[in-house]
Amino acid sequence: MLTNHFRNFWQPRRGLAIAEASVIGIVAALSAVLLKQGSGWLGTWRVHTTHIFPAWISLPVIGISLGFLSGWLVQRLAPEAAGSGIPQVKASLANVPIKLSLRVAVVKLITAIIALGSGLTLGRQGPTVHVGAALAAGMSRLVPTSPDHRRQMIAAGAGAGLAAAFNAPLSGVLFIIEELLQDLSGLTLGTAIIASFIGGVISRWLGGGSLQLDLELIKHSSSFSLLEIPILLILGVLTGLLAALFNRGLIFSIQGYRRLHISLPLRTALAGLASGLIIASLPEYFRDNAGLRQYMIASEPNIPLAAITFITQFILTLIAFGSGAPGGLFAPSLILGSCLGHMIGVCELQVFGVGSPTTYALAGMGGFFSAVSKVPMTAIVIIFEITTDFNLVLPLMVVSVTSYLVAEKVVPGSLYDKLLKLNGITLKKENPIEGILTQLTAKNVMQQQVETLEADMTGDEVIKAFSRSHHRGFPVVDNNKLVGLISQTDLQKVRNHLSPHETLLKEMMTPKPVTVSPTDRLSHVLYLLDRYQISRLPVVDSKKLIGIITRADIIRAEADHLNGENGLTGPQPEPSYLVYQTRSPSIGRGRLLVTLANPETAPALLEMAAAIARDRHYEIECLQIILVSRHSSPAETPVNTAKSRRLLRQAETLSKKWDIPIHTQIRVAHDIAQAILETTKERYIDLIFMGWKGNTSTPGRIFGSVVDTIIRQANCDVVLVKLGNNFHSYQQFKRWLIPMAGGPNAPIAIKLLPALVTLENDIEIRLTQVVKHGEVAPDMTVLEESTRQLMRHRNLQSNVVAASLQAESVIAGVIELVKTESFDVVVLGASREGLLQQAIQGNIPEAIASGVDSTVILVRSAIRE
Repeated sequence: MLTNHFRNFWQPRRGLAIAEASVIGIVAALSAVLLKQGSGWLGTWRVHTTHIFPAWISLPVIGISLGFLSGWLVQRLAPEAAGSGIPQVKASLANVPIKLSLRVAVVKLITAIIALGSGLTLGRQGPTVHVGAALAAGMSRLVPTSPDHRRQMIAAGAGAGLAAAFNAPLSGVLFIIEELLQDLSGLTLGTAIIASFIGGVISRWLGGGSLQLDLELIKHSSSFSLLEIPILLILGVLTGLLAALFNRGLIFSIQGYRRLHISLPLRTALAGLASGLIIASLPEYFRDNAGLRQYMIASEPNIPLAAITFITQFILTLIAFGSGAPGGLFAPSLILGSCLGHMIGVCELQVFGVGSPTTYALAGMGGFFSAVSKVPMTAIVIIFEITTDFNLVLPLMVVSVTSYLVAEKVVPGSLYDKLLKLNGITLKKENPIEGILTQLTAKNVMQQQVETLEADMTGDEVIKAFSRSHHRGFPVVDNNKLVGLISQTDLQKVRNHLSPHETLLKEMMTPKPVTVSPTDRLSHVLYLLDRYQISRLPVVDSKKLIGIITRADIIRAEADHLNGENGLTGPQPEPSYLVYQTRSPSIGRGRLLVTLANPETAPALLEMAAAIARDRHYEIECLQIILVSRHSSPAETPVNTAKSRRLLRQAETLSKKWDIPIHTQIRVAHDIAQAILETTKERYIDLIFMGWKGNTSTPGRIFGSVVDTIIRQANCDVVLVKLGNNFHSYQQFKRWLIPMAGGPNAPIAIKLLPALVTLENDIEIRLTQVVKHGEVAPDMTVLEESTRQLMRHRNLQSNVVAASLQAESVIAGVIELVKTESFDVVVLGASREGLLQQAIQGNIPEAIASGVDSTVILVRSAIRE
């Protein structure tokens, strides 16, 4: 009772949301002040060292040292903390599974202080937004809230971070609306306003002012007349063009660093070294990044000074940002814009005798910021809020809107979207619920494993089926075609009015049930469920039952979509990267790929693979895969290959004993299955040989995420091996059981037996076909043909036994036979048309593998297009 009361108390309500937004605003403001004070103190210390040591020594040394430390902490503790942070926040708000947590916030805060203090020409506003959003995300996990409520709190945290960084509450709200969330709902707007207001007030109260400008000077210097509009338009066009060039330069810089194939710490150290060397060669005022913007606004007319500042800031920002250092682009954008505005204002003053360089510098700040971040309204309000100068509103509007339009024409799209796309993330703008209902089909959501009843079953058999199952209804099939549905209500009618043992199921069922096709949208499925007030719908393709869909399936799909778990958006895996390989002479007739992961099972898998390779005259390709985070590129992530090489050396040692060519390779990858498929195509693999756990706990998977993908997509033969629980040596393979499923592809497992049985002497092979109780004169053609095929081999002529087995099901019969007669190995032939189809529908291999302690080998024939 107390637990339910506590949960009800913490359910997302407007009052709780407001209180949570207030706390988020306070925490975001404190982090913004800490970031400003920490980076300021470290920057002051860096500048002070140039008074003790030569600048050309101290600045590069500090840059490379602190840059490396910042990158190392990010890579080691929270890779999600790299970069400005705004793309990560935007992706998280779009339901992409990017981690935002208290850990990310703390790491981002510390590393941003170090990176900015090292002299990298980056801003603290982007990291402040990231820290505020990550703090909000971490706090929202402390109480049970809906995904939508959590998104609102993350947006509030991001807005509070921006408001605290600039002391500009309205800008925080506008940035959420214009760039991040694009949501004007009442609760979202209310929480954003509260968090941003509190963040801005507390930041100003604690001395977190961003520009620290002399407002009287700005008001006195800022002047504007309507005759200056053409010059402002020129400034807008110029800022738009150069901002577009700046955005392209940022992408080019990131790609350039990636082509170096070095780790994040080395990239940030390299950026720190380059920045230190360049800044040491410039005038002293360049060493204070925090004061450079104010210096450019309040300085006397000086075009050469502004031009040098623009060029150096442009280059230094590209160097710093491309490295992935934790820092933002807001401050560099404002400095670059102030330089452009200063130059245009001075030219106007000298040519026409009117205008104010300060006014143009501030208008240029808004214009460049607007063109880079594609947020014109936010840019206008930010400059207005930090100056409180009404004379700036019209110049800001003219320059910001013009620069935005020009930049959008030259380089369309958001910079943050492009940065996400570099990491394999493409944001899709759609309504969360409407999108999932209109985008997904019944085939995407349905349950493929369906328990069915035969139409000719008696009422007693139906009652037993209901008593054994938790389902409240079953589809009724006749010759694999859907003919009706039977529910508990129908069963109750039978008990009341009919004799169960004399009534057939086809007399009890509801004939011609409502069905959907696999291509029907979820919106149509939901309509039918509501229209007929039913809880489930069969999915039928040409009268053949292929699945069933329930209300719970649709609810689960919507929940997965809201939580970013539906796979429609998210970091896409990059191609695997080859970091190590050895090659032997290519003298075989084909290639067999062995994937190695567990050192304990590797020797046994290699022995079995070698037996097949010897029999078919194949070469062996040994593959070891090292997984890395989706947020880092396989080609750029440093990995330790020592353990992997030791594992592969075992194969190289055994190859001498077998006299079989063995090639080895180590790949760094986001996804194991993808790396295996890439290797299969690149090395022209004829057979994949890999270990298998024998079961899976992953919902919706048959054999496991990796094995499912390999079975579905690999175009060569596939052999899966689940070693027995008591397995210690391949020499235990004495008694072999091969259940035959029938059909044209049933003998596929027979082809491997002559090679595999060479692992041991005095072996015994039992071929069996499971038939139902009471079935007379079973068709033994498959067993007889398989027996003849095996007995053609000289060492198997007296060791093969074939017999049928009566049981309720294949699973029960095989498991019981293995246990009673102690078989060491069970081989299941799994072609696409044969046993594999049964496996997908009934998961026979997993049930058998889980039910026995013996080794289970599953074979799937090559896919023929």
